Amino acid sequence: MTHKGRVILHVDMNSFYASVEQAHDPSLKGKPIAIAGNPKERRGILVTCSYEARALGIYTTMTVHEAKRKCPELLLLPPDFQKYRQASKEMFTILRSYTPLVEPVSIDEGYLDVTELSKERHALSIAQEIQARILAELDLPCSIGIAPNKFLAKTASDMKKPMGITVLRIRDIEQQLWHREVVSMHGIGASTAKKLNAQGIFTIGDLAKTEEFKMKQILGKNGVRLRARANGVDQRMVDPEAIFDTKSVGNSTTLPEDVTDVRTLHKTIEGLCKKVVERLDAKRLAGSTVSIQIRDADWHNHTRSKTMSNVLYRYEEIYDIACTLFDKHWDESPVRLLGVTVSNVVDRKDYSQQLSIFDFQEHAKDEPILKLVDEMEGRFGKGIIKRGVDLGKRSSYQSQTSFSKDFLDDHEME
Repeated sequence: MTHKGRVILHVDMNSFYASVEQAHDPSLKGKPIAIAGNPKERRGILVTCSYEARALGIYTTMTVHEAKRKCPELLLLPPDFQKYRQASKEMFTILRSYTPLVEPVSIDEGYLDVTELSKERHALSIAQEIQARILAELDLPCSIGIAPNKFLAKTASDMKKPMGITVLRIRDIEQQLWHREVVSMHGIGASTAKKLNAQGIFTIGDLAKTEEFKMKQILGKNGVRLRARANGVDQRMVDPEAIFDTKSVGNSTTLPEDVTDVRTLHKTIEGLCKKVVERLDAKRLAGSTVSIQIRDADWHNHTRSKTMSNVLYRYEEIYDIACTLFDKHWDESPVRLLGVTVSNVVDRKDYSQQLSIFDFQEHAKDEPILKLVDEMEGRFGKGIIKRGVDLGKRSSYQSQTSFSKDFLDDHEME
């Protein structure tokens, strides 16, 4: 692949959890299998499923009951998170043997900047070798996108699954992408697509050709960013540290059955808020925005949020806002899932706020502690003061309930 700019790969593992199970137990290969949070619970949800299951109409988020009715021969397995973490760690070890510029995105996907390596070797041969090694050494399939930037690399890796390798150049996007519905574009969900459709923007090509000022009117800065990406422009670098940049701390739970009892729902919100606060405390973070997610029995998502002038990290404050948001916006329809998130987070030692006479006394008692931490770390080194967990570790959590976050510990550099 002749190039003047960057060469980025996006490696995306295929049906990761199910593939790991098949690698550990070869007797499962070629069979329709699915991973479910609770395989015995009829209302349990499928986390993922093998390609054999997908060919029979099974898909992620389908209930166990629906899946078994549609495919009686479906094999249901409980998740083995430790097994998946180990496989992920080994996969990223292979990727880092090619370049230190590896940016994990989640447990089963990541970007590589192979610009320097591609001066010596053809980018396609690099991708082929990576794919072959992951299959030979881990017995796991993956798809790889090759492009001059992260957006196009991610888009390319989705184009051929499983075990595909796709090259996507900027000059190809008009033919390859512009005819697709805008909702299919990476970074655009159903809600955003609905807003765009209302403005007559139905395809990626429509988005690419819309004037920048109009996109800013419709979606703000994100609209300008999406328009640029529809035209193949994405200046983001592959950053090995980016995964540690915490922008929000949240927790959600799928209820074992559809719930309409407000006391049960409030109790669930209470538990979610406590877990969020544990994580905020573990990383010494605070945030100004509290959001709730409500998913009803028909899988419609409703998200509402409230932003405060001061940052929040205490349980009582977060719970009060979350419950108020829920009570105001819940239409009493059966609830399948609840989530609570605190976003726009900052390090508690770094934030500054305009304290009013009413909240000064509440926040002032924290100041001597934060000053002492700063002084001690200045004299003896960062991390000398511990609060339940090692502050020197960016991704440690007191609560180990969020598997999507736990795997970050595997990427801490020695």
